[in-house]
Amino acid sequence: VLIAIGRDACTRNIGLQTIGVKINEKNGKVPVNDEEQTNVPYVYAIGDILDGKLELTPVAIQAGRLLAQRLYGGSSRKCDYINVPTTVFTPLEYGCCGYPEERAIEEYGKQNLEVYHTLFWPLEWTVPGRDNNTCYAKIICNKQDNNRVIGLHVLGPNAGEVTQGFAAAIKCGLTKELLDETIGIHPTCAEVFTTMGITKSSGQDITQKGC
Repeated sequence: VLIAIGRDACTRNIGLQTIGVKINEKNGKVPVNDEEQTNVPYVYAIGDILDGKLELTPVAIQAGRLLAQRLYGGSSRKCDYINVPTTVFTPLEYGCCGYPEERAIEEYGKQNLEVYHTLFWPLEWTVPGRDNNTCYAKIICNKQDNNRVIGLHVLGPNAGEVTQGFAAAIKCGLTKELLDETIGIHPTCAEVFTTMGITKSSGQDITQKGC
């Protein structure tokens, strides 16, 4: 039995209070601004210790690299904590990049979003007749910004591989129109993002009868 209980931020006994660095008393994490700067201007924090940020090693590496470049290389680039491709490696993988739907609604307003979604059936599942309409894909688009994709979610085989590829496109400003113009590779799971036509608001049936 594996129990995942998260991480502790062991910050209470390292002397932060001596120099006046504030921490979140509930979890010991350190609040920072968008440049990883604490309330004490000459103290920075990166990685899992950040309050409200993702606990992912590649995020910490990227944030540290960009911080060093800003401090010593004359750069102004900041770490993007929103468009981070992430996967949960459960037996049926879940991958996402960008905003979850609930957070997108808070940030942009429901009236400014269009959500496209569908169930799908991977080809390798059709021969054994396995679990039709178990896999799911969704994109969240900002109608006020040329239907730019601000959230992508997929539940299915190899979701991590699929998400990693689309993450680069999202960083480049991927829109629904560009997805529609992209020719899909058949039969792959990833091609489902090139054929989405049903919006969540329409209430139409999204079940699939074939791969």
